[in-house]
Amino acid sequence: MKSIRAAIFLLIFPAFPGVSSAQIDRITGKNFATRSEVLARHGIVCTSVPAATQVGVDILKRGGSAVDAAIAANATLGLMEPVSNGIGGDLFAIVYSAKENKLYGINGSGRSPLGLGYNQMKAELDKLHRQSIPPTGMLPISVPGTVDAWAELHKKFGKLRFADDLAPAIRYAEEGFPVTELIAYYWSFGPRLYKGLPGAFLETYTLDGKGRTPAKGDIFTNPALAKTLRLIGEKGRDAFYKGEIADKIDMFMRDNGGFLRKVDLEKHASTWVDPVSTNYRGYDVFELPPNGQGIATLQMLNILEGFDLRSMGRNSPDALHTMIEAKKIAWADRAKFYADPAFAKIPLTGLLSKEYAAGRRKLIDPNHAAKHVDAGNPDRARTSSGLNEHTAEMADWGTWSSARCAQRIFNPLTYAESGQNVRWAHRPQAYVPAGGGHNVLDDGDTIYMCTADDEGNMVSLIQSNYRGMGSGIVVPGLGFMFQDRGELFSMEPGHANVYAPGKRPFHTIIPGFVMKDGKPWEVFGVMGGGMQPQGHVQVLSNQIDFRLNVQEAGDASRWQHEGDNEPTGEKMENGGYVQLESGIPYESARELKKRGHDVRFDVGGYGGYQAIKVEMHDGQRVYVGASESRKDGQATGY
Repeated sequence: MKSIRAAIFLLIFPAFPGVSSAQIDRITGKNFATRSEVLARHGIVCTSVPAATQVGVDILKRGGSAVDAAIAANATLGLMEPVSNGIGGDLFAIVYSAKENKLYGINGSGRSPLGLGYNQMKAELDKLHRQSIPPTGMLPISVPGTVDAWAELHKKFGKLRFADDLAPAIRYAEEGFPVTELIAYYWSFGPRLYKGLPGAFLETYTLDGKGRTPAKGDIFTNPALAKTLRLIGEKGRDAFYKGEIADKIDMFMRDNGGFLRKVDLEKHASTWVDPVSTNYRGYDVFELPPNGQGIATLQMLNILEGFDLRSMGRNSPDALHTMIEAKKIAWADRAKFYADPAFAKIPLTGLLSKEYAAGRRKLIDPNHAAKHVDAGNPDRARTSSGLNEHTAEMADWGTWSSARCAQRIFNPLTYAESGQNVRWAHRPQAYVPAGGGHNVLDDGDTIYMCTADDEGNMVSLIQSNYRGMGSGIVVPGLGFMFQDRGELFSMEPGHANVYAPGKRPFHTIIPGFVMKDGKPWEVFGVMGGGMQPQGHVQVLSNQIDFRLNVQEAGDASRWQHEGDNEPTGEKMENGGYVQLESGIPYESARELKKRGHDVRFDVGGYGGYQAIKVEMHDGQRVYVGASESRKDGQATGY
């Protein structure tokens, strides 16, 4: 068995001593950078599909705002990257208004069906012999929030007609487009994942109506989606939530044992929210408040601010260990407190206080990986004062146990030589023990994109169907799949995130924004389930602590810690495990193992990044764009 493990490792690291070397010799910048930054004066768009980026730039050149460009590009992404997003999903965004020098946040997430109560949900799960909400079928479906969020954004910040924003996506849906390489790869898993479900998945998302998904370069059309988008463009969001589209959804759900109803769509509304922030070494980092997980980024940054990461060195054992441990501490609070604020009291002020972070920071043992972390008491941080090292006992801030403490012997993910029966997860590079144990929050597929216009307005937008293409449910004739975001409810009575009708589930998708000295510094995001706050912290630290440019910050190798406490009820077993990309030196991986970390290696699980930075050169603004090298995307400006 040891030889099998060695063979797997050598496949990942064929040239072990040179693992951190680049494949090309760059003349400027870091040797691991895949490209130079993209520079523009008037406008810029960054997305995960080049054609969608071009759509956004075309909208800007026509006089559209950053919001118009974002809507147009997002609609195009929903067509071209259905493995990650679409109008059956949810949307969150942060918008910078240059005229007001103000940030606006919108929560465009949907709610669970009003007619499906907790007891009925429990009974439905009992029929399936499950304790948690499944990833496919009718049970995880919540109201799609994207179309309403588009309408709200357009009403406040749009300059072109709503129909003009949707026109490029409609044209591509009717005429067809070539599918890009990575999207084709993920698309190929759809027929197996959604086999046997009611609706029009095969009719809508395969080339032959039987199961052949488009390969790289194959031309794909979606006339049903074109018709739906045209109706929305002509009649507005009410066509989706109150009119013909809503009627079709209601009828299909009734006929096929679904729970979503027209009344759920009619009652839906997005929520304008104030972004929340923390200052990290002079930079004001903004995220949106729960039901999303954005504040986990802020909690991690507050903890890390007390360490000199730059002196430790990027990808050094000390820096990696410190960041991973900070993640575990933030995740303990995330598992307990993050939920729909309409249903749960969230101690937001305490969670984001520097005092609270100072107490939680003391839980980090520089020499040992924590095996268990409890949530803290953020309410105490709001009311206490005069804290000193003696009185800030660990019992008050949440308990911690290191490698020296008694360890649980069960680890939910182990290497193949353990002899367990294994099955492939949705991300085929990782395997999961048969029977469960995998954390569903790490599987989310999403798009993140950002735009900026000539007036200085900027948009940070993230949109998702959640896991893969979503629930597998496609209403015939509509051309889109419903999300499975309801899978992220807990079924634990009394939990802040416990399932209830008309409630928003815990959400993973988070847009980011950074201000410096009261002005925009960067709009950014990293998609990918539970990777997102970890990715936000890493790309920001790469720039602020380690002085990488905006493209290098995204190209740099990443890590992801998994197997942690979760809002869906999972508990961290024996410290979880950390996945490393191959550019992280093995000397660091080996030292992490010595400190008690379960170190693993993965391909493809580190999210997708886009960013636009604002620089001043001789008093003139220059937009600096970056796009994720791990995906098919592009940053383009003019």
